[in-house]
Amino acid sequence: MPTSKAIANDSTPAAGLAPASYEAALQELEQLVSRLESGQLPLDQLLTAYQRGAQLLAFCRDKLSAVEHQIKVLESGELKPWEQG
Repeated sequence: MPTSKAIANDSTPAAGLAPASYEAALQELEQLVSRLESGQLPLDQLLTAYQRGAQLLAFCRDKLSAVEHQIKVLESGELKPWEQG
Protein backbone atom coordinates (compact mmCIF):
# COMPACT_ATOMS: atom_id res chain seq x y z
CA MET A 1 0.00 0.00 0.00
CA PRO A 2 1.63 3.25 -1.11
CA THR A 3 1.94 6.08 1.33
CA SER A 4 2.59 9.64 0.40
CA LYS A 5 5.11 11.11 2.75
CA ALA A 6 6.09 14.51 1.46
CA ILE A 7 8.91 14.83 3.96
CA ALA A 8 10.72 11.93 2.32
CA ASN A 9 11.02 14.03 -0.84
CA ASP A 10 12.44 16.94 1.15
CA SER A 11 16.08 17.72 0.35
CA THR A 12 16.92 18.94 3.85
CA PRO A 13 18.55 16.53 6.30
CA ALA A 14 16.35 14.83 8.86
CA ALA A 15 15.50 16.88 11.90
CA GLY A 16 17.77 16.23 14.82
CA LEU A 17 20.93 15.60 12.80
CA ALA A 18 23.69 17.98 13.82
CA PRO A 19 25.28 19.88 10.94
CA ALA A 20 28.90 19.15 10.11
CA SER A 21 29.94 22.76 10.74
CA TYR A 22 28.72 26.29 11.39
CA GLU A 23 28.97 27.02 7.68
CA ALA A 24 26.91 23.94 6.78
CA ALA A 25 24.26 24.91 9.33
CA LEU A 26 24.12 28.47 8.01
CA GLN A 27 23.77 27.27 4.42
CA GLU A 28 20.99 24.85 5.35
CA LEU A 29 19.26 27.56 7.37
CA GLU A 30 19.39 29.99 4.44
CA GLN A 31 17.88 27.37 2.11
CA LEU A 32 15.20 26.57 4.67
CA VAL A 33 14.27 30.23 5.08
CA SER A 34 13.92 30.57 1.30
CA ARG A 35 11.59 27.58 1.20
CA LEU A 36 9.56 28.91 4.14
CA GLU A 37 9.27 32.35 2.56
CA SER A 38 8.14 30.88 -0.76
CA GLY A 39 4.80 29.97 0.81
CA GLN A 40 4.74 26.73 -1.16
CA LEU A 41 5.18 24.25 1.71
CA PRO A 42 2.21 22.20 2.90
CA LEU A 43 1.28 22.76 6.54
CA ASP A 44 2.93 19.58 7.88
CA GLN A 45 6.19 20.38 6.11
CA LEU A 46 5.97 23.98 7.28
CA LEU A 47 5.97 22.89 10.91
CA THR A 48 8.82 20.42 10.36
CA ALA A 49 10.85 23.07 8.50
CA TYR A 50 10.25 25.61 11.26
CA GLN A 51 11.41 23.12 13.91
CA ARG A 52 14.54 22.30 11.89
CA GLY A 53 15.22 26.02 11.49
CA ALA A 54 15.00 26.49 15.25
CA GLN A 55 17.49 23.63 15.74
CA LEU A 56 19.89 25.13 13.21
CA LEU A 57 19.60 28.57 14.76
CA ALA A 58 20.39 27.16 18.21
CA PHE A 59 23.38 25.27 16.75
CA CYS A 60 24.73 28.46 15.14
CA ARG A 61 24.24 30.50 18.30
CA ASP A 62 26.02 27.84 20.37
CA LYS A 63 28.97 27.79 17.95
CA LEU A 64 29.26 31.58 17.95
CA SER A 65 29.04 31.67 21.74
CA ALA A 66 31.79 29.05 22.02
CA VAL A 67 34.06 31.04 19.69
CA GLU A 68 33.38 34.25 21.60
CA HIS A 69 34.28 32.47 24.84
CA GLN A 70 37.52 31.18 23.33
CA ILE A 71 38.45 34.69 22.18
CA LYS A 72 37.80 36.08 25.66
CA VAL A 73 40.02 33.40 27.17
CA LEU A 74 42.77 34.09 24.65
CA GLU A 75 42.58 37.81 25.32
CA SER A 76 42.59 37.33 29.11
CA GLY A 77 38.96 38.33 29.37
CA GLU A 78 39.41 41.60 27.50
CA LEU A 79 38.28 41.85 23.92
CA LYS A 80 40.63 44.20 22.10
CA PRO A 81 39.85 46.05 18.86
CA TRP A 82 41.47 44.57 15.79
CA GLU A 83 44.28 46.71 14.44
CA GLN A 84 45.43 46.44 10.85
CA GLY A 85 49.15 46.35 10.58
